[in-house]
Amino acid sequence: MPARDVIDKALAEGRTALTAPEGRELCQEYGIATPAEGLATSADEAVRLAGEIGFPVVLKIVSPDILHKTDAGGVLVGLKSADEVRAGYEKIIANARAHDPDATIDGVQVQQRVAGGHEVIVGAVTDPTFGKVVAFGLGGVLVEVLKDVTFRLAPVSGDDALTMLDDIEAAEVLKGARGAEPANRRALAGLIERVGRLVTDIPEIVEVDLNPVFADANGAVAADVRVLIGQPAPEAERLPREEILRQMNRIFKPRSVAVIGASAETGKIGNSVMRNLINGGYQGRIYPINPKAGEIMGLKAYQGIGDVPGDVDVAVFAIPAAFVAAALEEAGRKGVAGAVMIPSGFAETGNVEGQKEIVEIARRHGVRMLGPNIYGYYYTPENLCATFCTPYDVRGSVALTSQSGGIGMAILGFSRTTKMGVSAIVGVGNKADVDEDDLLTFFEQDDNTQAVAMHLEDLKDGRGFVEAARRMVRQKPVIVLKAGRTAMGARAAGSHTGALAGDDKVYDDILRQAGVVRAPGLNDMLEYARALPILPAPKGENVVIITGAGGSGVLLSDAIADAGLTLMDIPDDLDAAFRAYIPPFGAAGNPIDITGGEPPRTYENTVRLGLSDDRIHALVLGYWHTIVTPPMVFAELIARVVAEERAKGNIKPVVASLAGDTEVEEACEYLFEHGVVAYPYTTEKPVAVLGAKYRWARAAGLLG
Repeated sequence: MPARDVIDKALAEGRTALTAPEGRELCQEYGIATPAEGLATSADEAVRLAGEIGFPVVLKIVSPDILHKTDAGGVLVGLKSADEVRAGYEKIIANARAHDPDATIDGVQVQQRVAGGHEVIVGAVTDPTFGKVVAFGLGGVLVEVLKDVTFRLAPVSGDDALTMLDDIEAAEVLKGARGAEPANRRALAGLIERVGRLVTDIPEIVEVDLNPVFADANGAVAADVRVLIGQPAPEAERLPREEILRQMNRIFKPRSVAVIGASAETGKIGNSVMRNLINGGYQGRIYPINPKAGEIMGLKAYQGIGDVPGDVDVAVFAIPAAFVAAALEEAGRKGVAGAVMIPSGFAETGNVEGQKEIVEIARRHGVRMLGPNIYGYYYTPENLCATFCTPYDVRGSVALTSQSGGIGMAILGFSRTTKMGVSAIVGVGNKADVDEDDLLTFFEQDDNTQAVAMHLEDLKDGRGFVEAARRMVRQKPVIVLKAGRTAMGARAAGSHTGALAGDDKVYDDILRQAGVVRAPGLNDMLEYARALPILPAPKGENVVIITGAGGSGVLLSDAIADAGLTLMDIPDDLDAAFRAYIPPFGAAGNPIDITGGEPPRTYENTVRLGLSDDRIHALVLGYWHTIVTPPMVFAELIARVVAEERAKGNIKPVVASLAGDTEVEEACEYLFEHGVVAYPYTTEKPVAVLGAKYRWARAAGLLG
């Protein structure tokens, strides 16, 4: 029976799972190898099938009402004779009756016993954020204990399927570690691809488990098949990219802004927004909206936005939630492109219906809505400070977004303290309408933005985000701080794959699949955002450490391993060239230890050599504070050498760790200002930043 007919029949019968023989029919149609088998409805038939298949065999209960066969005593393995099969058939039927007296029993599956090779799991689950997701990992009875599994969006390409094999902890085992027979990688990758096609073609499939799959050098056979079914979730509605850009350009580059709820009274949100717009230097028209005022801060006030002469691109709402719907209706009739919803009191407080109402109004009028429950937004190229928070006008090339107002203000403070500068800071709050996908679509083509960093607690449309991120990372890094990394707690799951997909692992793997650089914490996200636009993209994997302190060299080496970077194996001729510049008691190799008592010239010679040799792709510098080479002498020297070599075309990422007295802080600031990412008192942070740059470069396809 065709797969489509199998699914339709089961759904028509009101079932949520396929029987094992039905699952095998799907596998046959999609080229998924399964053991020889047959369905027996009597002990005599079971004996006959076992004789045809060949001993030993496996017996499994077949019932649409018994999903977990092992728990019901419905599986017997390794039966070696006709007598064992006959007795086993009766035992399985009795166990099933005892487990569920009302269960419909179709019979007993007699299956060829498959063994040997490696036991893995290949499955798929319907994730609430990302939709159909394919899983691969170690299988068998310990799958949920070891949880050595990785995920990708379905469908899965051949290359992505192969990366899944390398993504689990047991990857070396599958390759034949310690004398074991290697698994057939092409066969496993092909199996992963087929499962991805199956769940994509048939959206009613909710979960699939092929566990265990026995994989050896000859191929991969799925010994057990479990398929759960149900009605598919509706696909997320997405606007055309051109329409998103049209509206986002009006929001970020508005010719006019109206403040609904503008106030002349200090301490009011409407007053703060007005002051920030005016004092921030915004050159467009500003329209205060307040029915009780004739003038606010020297500007004519209007009773309603409909009274404003001319067009209005953006309306900032600074009124209580109860009055938002009526004001938004008026703004929609006015043709406003963007509604910036500062008010709280919507879904975050339980007012779900109120939020649905304003979403409906906005969509009916074609208004794109930021929020509600946000601090507003900043776009420095337009001197636009549409927020009630601290004004900020330092221009830079990084756009930052956050779901949380508190995180937004942390972003602001960090930007000011580090002199990072931003192109934009955007609050998204409840994300009732505009979300990260829309913002990435704008920032991708925004010449003022060279990197985007996003704090998020969830994704409204995971697939939409992946699609937008994949486009952007080809040219610009996307950094994500995903809050809520701990497990979401127990979830009702009808399969091993469903249970394994119940925590942050799905987010982690799919964000990586999208090419996103994930930051482990807030400070990491901000440092990545600050540093990645400064660092040139590497052209290869060879990293070299040059250090004035052996201890720093060891710690930097550890950090390089943690960051997934590769310490270059220095060839003999390059080793000799470095040795010519360092004292006899120093150490070449990698790290290259020039020792702490060396003068500036030694730093200059070794760093210049590292930058000029094409076989080296990135430098990590370890500095130790001495009077022989003081911190600012080191900083000015490195900045000059890097600039001179870059002028010659030797453009490589350089990061530095400075250990010493407080003067190293000023030296690090100087280096940052001159294109060298440098941090005091830490060996981990500069290497972590370099690792983030490498992750983006790999995703962008810059390393070949």
